Amino acid sequence: MRDPIYLDYNATTPTAPEVFDAMLPWLQAQYGNPSSTHPYGRRAQQAVATARHQVGALIGAQAGEIVFTGCATEANNLALLGVARALGTTRRHLVISAIEHPAVLAPAMFLREQGWDLTVVPVDGCGRISLDVLERSLRSETALVSVMHANNEVGTVQPIREIARLTRERGIVLHTDAAQSAGKLPLNVNELGVDLLTLAGHKFYAPKGVGALYVRSGTPIRSVLHGAGQEHGLRPGTENVAAIVALGAAAAIAQGSLPAAAEQMRTTRELLHQRLAATVPKLQLNGHPEHRLPNTLHVSFPGVSGRALLGAAADVVAASVGSACHSEQDAVSGVLAAMGFDSARAAGAVRLSVGRGTTRDEVERAAEALACAWRQLTARRYR
Repeated sequence: MRDPIYLDYNATTPTAPEVFDAMLPWLQAQYGNPSSTHPYGRRAQQAVATARHQVGALIGAQAGEIVFTGCATEANNLALLGVARALGTTRRHLVISAIEHPAVLAPAMFLREQGWDLTVVPVDGCGRISLDVLERSLRSETALVSVMHANNEVGTVQPIREIARLTRERGIVLHTDAAQSAGKLPLNVNELGVDLLTLAGHKFYAPKGVGALYVRSGTPIRSVLHGAGQEHGLRPGTENVAAIVALGAAAAIAQGSLPAAAEQMRTTRELLHQRLAATVPKLQLNGHPEHRLPNTLHVSFPGVSGRALLGAAADVVAASVGSACHSEQDAVSGVLAAMGFDSARAAGAVRLSVGRGTTRDEVERAAEALACAWRQLTARRYR
């Protein structure tokens, strides 16, 4: 039996062959510590420096503004808790959106337990925040606003540029979690106007276990770990050179493939949507119809459970009902609850996310399998 068609690229992507080739020497012959001064160490140090330039180039940042981390969760924690450590004696108010990833929500809740005021800005039925509501939530003691660039479940893209105008004129630090955006949408930190931006390697064809935080020069932030002075003193610990090299290679590939890759994924996603809509009456699109990731199709199948649907089609399609971080839970997704979905629509939700290599034939077969599974489940229900 062959593997099912993979439509879960928002959960993780395969490591690109070119990325694997780039990192392999740093797992074998090139084993030096970047902090060492001999040739082994200097070669490793140069490899890290090259990767820093590559990641910076992907998002329009200076190399010195890139801090490598072990993952996006660590980067998000560093962003929120690091700014809190820097500004917590003067300002202790944090604003986030209602659909943030747990990697932002959890440190925000931790700060609330430490006495910070936390404002959670609601979203509309498409998963977008209201700029008016956000503006009304800002205060003189607001230290940080954290709003994700693109949602990992429904794919909705937030108006980060407009948010930045509100925060910058008030001297508020702005962080955005762009883990889902890199490699799918053009990113430029200066155009977005953000002070902090999170990247996750395994979302754009680098291996798991490496991420980065962009820190605009002059942003008030302190390390939340104690150790040596690596990564500009913000992330102590010996660098994972192989993973960092891989992240740099993936960033270079992503930069070179946009916008063609985005258009290819958008075309493939739309074909999948068309085929499903044609065979599943009353299929509902979730998320913003225009402002969303080009690869993400989040839909609700009527009259069935999304989990049961994917189970019935599991031999042909590998997808998820939501975020991989809590996809095994049966409770309604916090994102869908924040969007105001009723229980039936939320229960029937499925996230289908295509990748750079997803083919027309694959989405045709996937759509057929999902529609067949839906018909079988609904037929059983009405027997």
